[in-house]
Amino acid sequence: MKKLMTLVLLLAFTTMSFAQKNEIKAIEKAIKGSNYGDAKSAVAAAEALEGSMDDKLKSKFYFLKAKALYAEGQGSDSDIDSAIASLDKLKDLESSMGKLKYTDEANEMKTGMLNSFLTKANDAFNNKDYKVAAKRFEKVYKMSPTDTLYLYYAASAAVTDQDYDSALDYYVQLKNMGYTGVQMNYYATNKESGVEESFPGKEARDLSVRIAKSHNNPRDVKSDPKTAEIVKNIALIYVSQGKNEKALGAMADARAENPDDLGLLLSEANVHLKMGNRDKFKDLMEQATQKDPNNAELLYNLGVLAAEGGNLEESKKYYKKAIEINPNYVDAYNNIAVAILEGEAAIVEEMNGLGTSAADNKKYDELKEKRSQLYQDAIPYLEKALELRNTNIDAARTLMNIYSALAETEKFKAMRARVEQMEASAGGN
Repeated sequence: MKKLMTLVLLLAFTTMSFAQKNEIKAIEKAIKGSNYGDAKSAVAAAEALEGSMDDKLKSKFYFLKAKALYAEGQGSDSDIDSAIASLDKLKDLESSMGKLKYTDEANEMKTGMLNSFLTKANDAFNNKDYKVAAKRFEKVYKMSPTDTLYLYYAASAAVTDQDYDSALDYYVQLKNMGYTGVQMNYYATNKESGVEESFPGKEARDLSVRIAKSHNNPRDVKSDPKTAEIVKNIALIYVSQGKNEKALGAMADARAENPDDLGLLLSEANVHLKMGNRDKFKDLMEQATQKDPNNAELLYNLGVLAAEGGNLEESKKYYKKAIEINPNYVDAYNNIAVAILEGEAAIVEEMNGLGTSAADNKKYDELKEKRSQLYQDAIPYLEKALELRNTNIDAARTLMNIYSALAETEKFKAMRARVEQMEASAGGN
């Protein structure tokens, strides 16, 4: 009786073994004929027998399953995810077996898949199809988790596409893994052209300098960290979702780890500005100015904040400090002129409220002279702004109107002609 049971079990095992091999052969045959629909169906049938496969057959199944689902790049996103997972299972299994029969082919296949997705991701990004680009870059990252740069690219594409939920997911992953984005860039100067050129790696650069001797002055430069950008974007997405406490929490965590990071300080200031916390924004901006007193942009932003708060004299002081640091700061010249001319409305209102008495007429003349002085004070800043940016049509129009009000006819005509030329040029574009 025992012998009979053993025989029955043996027959059952043999039958199952034949079934497994038949299903594997069916997958293999369909792949050879590029019949990936049939191959996928055969994979589904074989999966029911996977648990009873020996390791040798299982490794072959994992490899064929990946090929069937990938379908030479034509598989769906979910199928390709499964194909990648199958290749990873194959490599883990063969590593534990100590016999790498399919691992080399699997690595080659995965490299081809990665390059294909990377090409598609770049093409989508260049074609401004940011939704597709984000998903493709994410796929590349999943295929090669050590290449965290591609997850950063996925996040950037998702933000551009305004898919903030996906972007937040990617950015949080980057933050949790401690991603900084810092990398070394390699430069050397082309001896013939005298132009500094970048190289894809140190080896290529050193080859040009030491062997080919076509370049000199090698230089290694670390890129700026992307930590502040990542945390800022996480916080701003939280703000857009109404999750202000999470936004400030994300920023506080980052600031605690990097207390001297000016980028993070500015990011936190921007979050407070988005939330309407103008006093806190101003406080942080002043802290930033203390850390970097020669930063013209910081001073300019404080000027904007002061102007928006109605403190025009303070705003002009900030703009003038920005100009002292950067004499070519066009927007600062523009905004000083705007701040000066803000006083015109109150003067005109007072002039319009006067009567016809001798005293009122005298007051009218005084106010008219005061308005003319405002115009004279604004002119140098507008002229400088137009000098620095000759397409600055707003400055040109304002100057045209001022010259008209001051009865400076020749200057008015010249500026009107210039404005008309600008308008015609803009219309032609």
